[in-house]
Amino acid sequence: MLAPMAGITNRAFRRLAREHARAATDGAATGIYVTEMITSRALVERNDETMRMIATDPDEIPRSVQLYGVDPATVAAAVHLLVAEDRADHVDLNFGCPVPKVTRRGGGSALPWKRGLFRSIVREAVRASADAARAHGREPVPVTVKMRKGVDDDHLTYLEAGRAAAEEGAAWVALHGRTAAQLYGGTADWDAIARLVDELEPYGIPVLGNGDLWTHEHAQRMVAQTGAAGVVVGRGCLGRPWLFGQLAASLTGRPVPADPDLRTVAATMRRHAELLVEVLGPDKGPRDFRKHIAWYLKGFAVRREVRQGLAMVDSLDEVDAWLGQIDLDQPWPGDVAEGPRGRTQPGKRVALPDGWLDDPDDLTTFLPALSAAELSVSGG
Repeated sequence: MLAPMAGITNRAFRRLAREHARAATDGAATGIYVTEMITSRALVERNDETMRMIATDPDEIPRSVQLYGVDPATVAAAVHLLVAEDRADHVDLNFGCPVPKVTRRGGGSALPWKRGLFRSIVREAVRASADAARAHGREPVPVTVKMRKGVDDDHLTYLEAGRAAAEEGAAWVALHGRTAAQLYGGTADWDAIARLVDELEPYGIPVLGNGDLWTHEHAQRMVAQTGAAGVVVGRGCLGRPWLFGQLAASLTGRPVPADPDLRTVAATMRRHAELLVEVLGPDKGPRDFRKHIAWYLKGFAVRREVRQGLAMVDSLDEVDAWLGQIDLDQPWPGDVAEGPRGRTQPGKRVALPDGWLDDPDDLTTFLPALSAAELSVSGG
């Protein structure tokens, strides 16, 4: 499963990842590729940018949308819209975002601490999927949960939240083995994933593992070590969309494609830029491509001026011109290109509403903060 990532998992990147997965599995549709985070309020209000962000390719099956919200009624309305209008085959609920602008209002990875609210959101989302499907003569769309271990080591929520999600009808639970306080630093706790697998075994629902998955070997190791039913890959695929081909092959017993040389990486970069232009347009597409350059070229010998030029492109012609200046006869650089990428900042105190941790059952005090946490924009 491709983890939702703001500014990354747009329709262009999802298509690129699927292309690699299908190439490695003889055309099989393997994996789930999730949209960027969609805010429930923005979806219900039919915000133009949000409606664009939930658009999918004709061959994108299943169509997977991640929703963020803090109000059960608003989340339910968003799920109802997606199912009633046949816009999704899977809805994932975001309870894992550690970004301060979200947690300081009680949203994201802070929300499961308020256990009654968490349970209510999951229950109403599942119910909305069933009601909308029944009204339109279709099967309910599965609703799943993605979360972290908790706020910090003194306020862990994942076991209780996992049980609540199972009891309210979630199809599966995905756990990032870090607390909100860790952000993306330190080491992911795979033992916590194993504990959640054991905790939810009586309920018969799967657990997916997330955290520190940089190669297909890591994915195999996580599954073997934790008993997880699958893996959720986020930062490990930044600048490495071919990882999904390797994962798809590895987890289905097929030969795993070799890591690419620089010539193949450059071809993938060109394809990515082309897809971004197709999806976002000739002006925004190349600018969006800029953020991917350092990830793609990590570990390769590429002159600074070429890296800088690619990081400032305004057109596909400029992409081609700068790629043409690279010595492409370079093998995969190995370990230097396979470690952490993206945000790796260490943990710090989580921004929360004053008194948030005092009582997991007290909501009345925090209704204004929660109302402000119902963001009106999607993406993150």
